[in-house]
Amino acid sequence: MRSLGLYLHIPFCKSKCRYCDFCSFPQKNGAAVEAYLASLSHEIAAYGRMCGAYTVNTVYFGGGTPTYLSAEQLASLLLTVREHFAVSEDAEISTECNPATVDVAALTTLRRAGFDRLSIGAQSLSDGELALLGRAHSAADFRATFLAAREAGFENISVDLMFGIPSQTVDSFRQTLEGLVALGPEHISAYGLKIEEGTPFWRELETLALPNEDEERQMYMDAVDFLAAWGYARYEISNFAKMGYESRHNLRYWEREDYLGMGLAAYSCLGFDRFSNTCDLSSYLSGERVADRETVSAHDALCEAIMLGMRLEKGVNFSALAKIHGDAAWDYQNHLAKYEKGGFVRKTDHGFAFTSEGMYVSNAILSEILDFE
Repeated sequence: MRSLGLYLHIPFCKSKCRYCDFCSFPQKNGAAVEAYLASLSHEIAAYGRMCGAYTVNTVYFGGGTPTYLSAEQLASLLLTVREHFAVSEDAEISTECNPATVDVAALTTLRRAGFDRLSIGAQSLSDGELALLGRAHSAADFRATFLAAREAGFENISVDLMFGIPSQTVDSFRQTLEGLVALGPEHISAYGLKIEEGTPFWRELETLALPNEDEERQMYMDAVDFLAAWGYARYEISNFAKMGYESRHNLRYWEREDYLGMGLAAYSCLGFDRFSNTCDLSSYLSGERVADRETVSAHDALCEAIMLGMRLEKGVNFSALAKIHGDAAWDYQNHLAKYEKGGFVRKTDHGFAFTSEGMYVSNAILSEILDFE
C-alpha cells in the first residue's frame, strides 16, 4: 500500500502574535469550536472513504494552537482519524503546543491517546523578546510545559525558535540556544523571522529595531555550529535533530511524498494533484471546503523536487531525478554546479547539496535557476 501523511489544521489560539499571518482566530467561543470540530470530523470521514489504498504513517496537528482544544477533544479527533484511515502501528503522531496551554494531566491524556511527538512553540527564552513578538507566554511557562511533557511520558519533543526578532542580539540568541539545549529536546527548529504583509509587524516595520543582515546571518551560523556541537545534526535548512528524531511528517513535504491536509486552509499533495481548502471559516462550516485545485506539470514537478530537495542537508539525487524526468534534470544540475566555485554548493555521490553558506542564501539561488511555468 502507498503511504500517506495527514495534516489537521486547528485554527484557534489564545491570542494572535504580532508576526502571525497564519489562518487562525483568537478567542473563539465553545460553539464555534464545536461546529468546526464537527465539520472537520465529516471531512476526515469523507477522505477516509477515498483513501483505502493508503497506509497513514504520519499524523500532524498544526495551527493556530491545537492545544487551544481540550486534550479530550484532540484525543477524540485522533480516534476519528483511526476509525476512518489505516494508521500504521508505528505512525509518528504529532501535535503543536504553545506553552501555558496544557498541564501534566492534559499532556498525559494526549500521550495515552497515542500522540508520541510534541512540538512546542517557544520562539525565544527571553521574556523581553517574547513580549515584542506578542507571545502569550513567558520563558518560565515554556520550561514548565517542557518539564510537564517529560513527566507525561513524551520522549520526542521538538521546540521552535526564531532569530531576527526585534531587539534580539547575537548574544541573546546564543543564550536562548544554551538554555534550550540544557533541557535536551530531541528536535529543534530555528527559523528566521519574516515580516508578512498585513501583520502588526508589517504596519510597524519602520519602527522595529530589527537585527541587521550580518547579525541575522551570524545568528543562523551560530545555531548551526552550536547545535552540531551538542549532537543536533542539521538535516534541513532550519531543522536540527538528534540521531533518529528527524520529523518524519515534515520530510514528506521536502521529499514530495503524498500528504493530505484537512481543516481550514489545509494543503494537499497527492501525486501531481494539488488542492487547498478555503480560508473562510463560514464557507468551511457550510461544507464548501476545497477552494483551489491544480494538476502540476512534469516540468514544474521537477522544479519542485529540486526546490524542496535542496532544502535538505543531503541535497538532491540528480541520478534518481533523471530516471523520472529525463535529461532536463541534468540541465538543472549544471546550473547548480556553477555555484560550487563560490562555496555555495558541494558535490555529493549523486548530485549537489548546499553548504552552510548556500543554505542561508538558498532562496536567492533557487529563484535564479528554477523556471516554474
